[in-house]
Amino acid sequence: MYELIITEKPNASKKIADALAEGKAIKESVQGVPYYKVTHKGTDIVVACAVGHLYGLDQKPGHKKWEFPVFDIEWQPSYKVQKGSAFTKKYLAVLQKLAKEASAFTVATDYDVEGEVIGLNVVKYAFRQKDAARMKFSTLTKDDLVEAYERKATTLDWGQANAGTTRHMLDWFYGINLSRALSSAIKAAGTFKVMSSGRVQGPALKILVDREREIKAFTPEPFWQIELVGKVRSGGLSAWHEKDKFADKKEADAVMAKTKGKDAAVSDIRSNQFQQAPPHPFDLTTLQTESYKVHRISPKNTLVLAQELYTSGYISYPRTSSQKLPPQIGYQKILSLLARQPEYRELVVALQKKGGLAPNEGEKTDPAHPAIYPTGLVPRVTGGGKKVYDLIVKRFLATFGEPAVRQTDEVHILCGGETFIAKGTRTVERGWHVLYEPYVTFKEEELSKADKGEPVAVERIVCHDKETQPPKRYTPASIIRELEKRNLGTKATRAQIVETLLDRGYVTGKSLEATEIGERTVDTLAKFSPDILDEELTRHFEEEMERIREGSAKPEAILDEAKRVLSKILDSFKGKEKSIGKDLAEANRETREAESLIGPCPTCKKGTLRVMYSKKFKRKFIACDAYPACKTTFNIPVGGTVKPTGKVCDLCQSPKVSIMRRTRKGMRTQEVCINPDCRGKAIEDADVRKEAEEIKNGEIEKECPKCKTGRLVVRRSVYGQFYGCSTYPKCRYTERLSDGPLKEDFGSKGKAPRAKRTAAK
Repeated sequence: MYELIITEKPNASKKIADALAEGKAIKESVQGVPYYKVTHKGTDIVVACAVGHLYGLDQKPGHKKWEFPVFDIEWQPSYKVQKGSAFTKKYLAVLQKLAKEASAFTVATDYDVEGEVIGLNVVKYAFRQKDAARMKFSTLTKDDLVEAYERKATTLDWGQANAGTTRHMLDWFYGINLSRALSSAIKAAGTFKVMSSGRVQGPALKILVDREREIKAFTPEPFWQIELVGKVRSGGLSAWHEKDKFADKKEADAVMAKTKGKDAAVSDIRSNQFQQAPPHPFDLTTLQTESYKVHRISPKNTLVLAQELYTSGYISYPRTSSQKLPPQIGYQKILSLLARQPEYRELVVALQKKGGLAPNEGEKTDPAHPAIYPTGLVPRVTGGGKKVYDLIVKRFLATFGEPAVRQTDEVHILCGGETFIAKGTRTVERGWHVLYEPYVTFKEEELSKADKGEPVAVERIVCHDKETQPPKRYTPASIIRELEKRNLGTKATRAQIVETLLDRGYVTGKSLEATEIGERTVDTLAKFSPDILDEELTRHFEEEMERIREGSAKPEAILDEAKRVLSKILDSFKGKEKSIGKDLAEANRETREAESLIGPCPTCKKGTLRVMYSKKFKRKFIACDAYPACKTTFNIPVGGTVKPTGKVCDLCQSPKVSIMRRTRKGMRTQEVCINPDCRGKAIEDADVRKEAEEIKNGEIEKECPKCKTGRLVVRRSVYGQFYGCSTYPKCRYTERLSDGPLKEDFGSKGKAPRAKRTAAK
């Protein structure tokens, strides 16, 4: 008999086994599923893993697939619920087998709501137990894991467990029933599109659509600003009229008239120093927004990378809303470990000399975890993982830094009775800036030195015509910040909500622009079923789930309330289904048509180029709609979303398109001309051009390094020329020319090395 510890991921099970083992952990496996046997202070322990959620919610038998509303649900093994979860079956089988000989059970999944649900379901359905002990930790380091085991709670965190299971049920009730209702409505109108909505997705979409409407309805208002450009003895100055903006052109003209040809002099010198406090430690939202700001890594990918850093033991648990770093994490210990990494040594040494370490904490707290911090273990990461790790380390160090001192200088210039002010702000003492480089983005604007009464040689006085600007669209980072501000969704789900809106075509682009189908969906729901978009209702349930976690509310009461609200919404929806479906179908048709229309055909001059789909080759391409009279076609990259821009290429006059695709760094959008023969895509390197020509002419053959049976041939795309395997589509290997496209643009994985030159024919 032994104690069975269940973890959330395979990597975590190894970390815990290695930490608890008195000696070396013994690794065994069944069907490729690993588990570990260890002994800790005389107790035999088996550490085994889940792979995320092993159970998911599904409707009970007796209900039709597209029926709604459905509230009769149950937990089922994930492999029975989701097609993509078949791999979880063997992990569940191993846990069930190991549980038969276990005498005690401990849950060591991530200590948050989702981790509690994962652990509870395994304990309840796989182990057939009512409760289990609970390890609580924020890092996967040996010391923390040993302490978590030796001080484990005797029961699960039932507040988290109840809140988590309630959230899953609420999200299922809303997501499945609303999505079925929308899809059913559009199907009733004679078309088909998978529509989706949810408890948070609906309000989130409305926020984005409302912003789009603000932008479209915005009417620019003219205003004028007056600038004086001149010189003092130490250099030039650019000063602006003290009023800043003139709404009345006549008033601005009067100032211009008063100052024309007049002498100018320095009337006053002012300086103001202020302290700039160090930044707060990272919670998940601020990490995601900062990562997007400095690295352009999407919030979803930042979370993925941070989670990998955590499971590797390099940082603390990232899904936290805390901006607190308690002394218990061991500031000096972490700094000493970071000092072993050459890139941080000097920064750490400087910080350690300071003494009396105290982080500049923010107000946000989390009952389960502190703010995100590095453990000090030397990471073995590259690419995006290294960037996110460096950002976390620098932020951690910066929170302990001294305040920076910045100074704003003003030179007041009097000209014709009108005052102009030149301003500049610079850093006097860098303080924490040193620790946070290169992520400090404050401008340094140092003014030319001047004395009071000093004459100013006026070079010109300019009245600038300007207009007020519409509000900016949300970015993937700023919408997450907005959702948090409005208490919609959770720190762990907000990024996925944004991805879902993109996947469904409700929004598009890096700056999230609501599409026609997105806007019309909101219009239709606002007209026929406004409660689906009601953020007050969504926020109410978020607050109720927090009460469940605290133990002041019962799950049953909240679920009953949700059923009543949803039943009312869906009953009303069914009565208007045809009208709703008609509006949604029309919006879907208009969206598809607008997105497929590229521009006039440059060949026949009569037809129109459109994005079309080939069932035979299972891919999209651009073709003239005058086919078969005109057979003009253009290939587009696999996996890319192509949108018209309304622009033409300056070099060849062919239409330009915007291609948005997912990369490891998130969404990437690029404008390109669709003509592969455009002279702007010519190969500039003479050697590369010569080799490509030799391969085209059959003078040189290159074996495909992937399949070893095909040979490389020169292909063309909207990005230019590239090498591809001659056996395509059987082998999809591609390779870039020196100045050609990246291979991920064409659906292949990773970056391939150039193939070696082989014998010439």
